[in-house]
Amino acid sequence: MQLSILIPRGPTLLALGVFLGLIFPALADLAHPLMPATIFLIVLGTLLRVDNRAVAAAFRRPSLSIFLPAVVMVVCPLMVGAAGHAIGLSPDLILAMVLAVSAPPSSGTTAVARMLGFDGAVPLVVTVLSMALAPISVPLLAGWFGGLELSPFDLALRLALLIGSAEGIALLCRRHAASMLASHGHMVDGIIVAALLVFALATMSGVRAQLAADIEAATLCLVLAFACNIALQAAGAMLLSGNLARRLTVGLILGNRNVGLVWSVIGAAASPRMALYFAATQLPIYILPRLVETLIGLEKNKVSQ
Repeated sequence: MQLSILIPRGPTLLALGVFLGLIFPALADLAHPLMPATIFLIVLGTLLRVDNRAVAAAFRRPSLSIFLPAVVMVVCPLMVGAAGHAIGLSPDLILAMVLAVSAPPSSGTTAVARMLGFDGAVPLVVTVLSMALAPISVPLLAGWFGGLELSPFDLALRLALLIGSAEGIALLCRRHAASMLASHGHMVDGIIVAALLVFALATMSGVRAQLAADIEAATLCLVLAFACNIALQAAGAMLLSGNLARRLTVGLILGNRNVGLVWSVIGAAASPRMALYFAATQLPIYILPRLVETLIGLEKNKVSQ
C-alpha cells in the first residue's frame, strides 16, 4: 500500500488514532516505546521536504523569517505563562503549558496543511526556522519559569542532538538523492502521517488510567489544552493579512506544536501532571484539523451556491 494515499484522509486518521489509543489502552501501550523513533522520523521527514528555494524566498520576507518564528517560539510561551499565572494555576501545570507552547510547530503541520489544501511552504519554512531556535529558546524559557528537574544546558544539548542528527541525515539525503526526494515528496508526507498516527496512539498510553484515577485533574488538563490551542489558532488567524487559507495556516502554525519533541528530550524529568498535560495536548492537535477541514468544506459549499 502506498503511504501517500493516507494524505487526503490524514485529518480523519489522526483524530482516529487518538480515540483508538483511548479505547484500546493495550494498543497505546504497545505503541508507547516507539515515541522517540516516531518523533525522530517526523522531524527527519519534515527536513527532507525542505525546498531550498522556498527557504531562500522566506529569508527575503521578514514576516516569515523573523516575525513568525519570534512569535511562535518566544511571544506565545510568555503569553501562555502569564495567562497561567493570572488564573492561578499550579507552577508545574504552568511550566507544562509553557514547555508545550515553546515547542516548534508540529512537524506534521506542513503535511496537515497540504491535506487541507493549503500552501505547505509557509508552515514548512517557519517550522524549520523554529526548530533551529528550539535548542536556545526552550531551555531559556524552562529556566525562566523554573521547576524542571533538568538543567537548561542538558535540555539544550538533548534538543541540539535530536534536531542536529535529523538535519545531518536530511542534508546527506538531499545532497545525494535530491531528484528522488523531489519525485517522491508525497511518499515522505505519507510517512509523516503514518508516524503521526503511531505517535498519537503512543501518547494515549496510561491516559485512560489517569482519567479514572483523577478525573478532575485530567479534565482540567484537557480543557486547558483545547483552550490554549484554540486561542493560539484564533490569534494566528488574525495575525497576518491574507485569504482564509493563509489565515488558517498561520493558526495551525501557532496552535499545533511538536510537544512530543520537548516531551521526548525531557523524559523522566517530566512530572506526572506535566506528562498528563502533554498527553492532553495531543487531542486538539489531532482533532481540530478535522474540524477545520469541515469548516473549509462548509465555506466551499457556500461559495459554490
